[in-house]
Amino acid sequence: MVLEFLGFLRFSFIDILDIVVVAILIYAMFRWLKGSSGMSIFIAILMLLAIRVVAELLNMKMLSSLMGTVVDIGAIALIVIFQPEIRHFLTKMGRQTGISKSKGLFSSLLKNKGRDLTNNSITELIDACKDMAATKTGALIVLLRNDELRDVIDTGDTIDADIRTRLIENIFYKDSPLHDGAMVIGNNRIIAARCTLPMTEQSGLPAKYGMRHKSAVGMTEQSDADVIVVSEQRGTISFVSDGQIYPIDNINELRLKLEQKAKDTDAQN
Repeated sequence: MVLEFLGFLRFSFIDILDIVVVAILIYAMFRWLKGSSGMSIFIAILMLLAIRVVAELLNMKMLSSLMGTVVDIGAIALIVIFQPEIRHFLTKMGRQTGISKSKGLFSSLLKNKGRDLTNNSITELIDACKDMAATKTGALIVLLRNDELRDVIDTGDTIDADIRTRLIENIFYKDSPLHDGAMVIGNNRIIAARCTLPMTEQSGLPAKYGMRHKSAVGMTEQSDADVIVVSEQRGTISFVSDGQIYPIDNINELRLKLEQKAKDTDAQN
């Protein structure tokens, strides 16, 4: 069936479906970029595309050719500008497809065994967090799951040591050369310290959360890792997962969260 619109525009069912799909994609992009610095850039891109479409409909060849060149060159620039957002989107999409949760050879190649902490390591880590909170020693600890995070680990200094309470406290001691940055724990060992984490672009975080919390949120937004934060100003402990901050009111809550994460990973494997 063919519909006539305004006497000169002719729409088929495929054309209508095409418009609906594009509208859904634009809406998804708005949802994805909402609150980020990329929103204004995305709006500018839509305006340029709209000008190009109008120029082509009105057969304005010079303007259409000019806008086509701008759009073609801009496509390369967009990859650079939106590199963090694109990476975040593809990483999140890959985790949500369910492939990493499926059984079989393919999933075994994707998964990293031995990420979960042993009961002894959990105890050592919890004791360190409790002591650092009591002395208001700031700490940022990344707990690896399936993502390797080699790019984050490479920003710091390699440690490769057993998880021990005193070692963690010494690393985050304010006069230690390794205290400024994040510690990365994986494969039941302390892998690295003084690592740099990506910052979140969320603008709605409460003012009480400082740079450590923002880094922790950014890390968990861009990977499947969890992060423990000890506040230097307030002496509190927070557990950050999937971009959400969970205040720890009792040290036993932290143990429960770590143990639950281990159970969830075992269930997926």
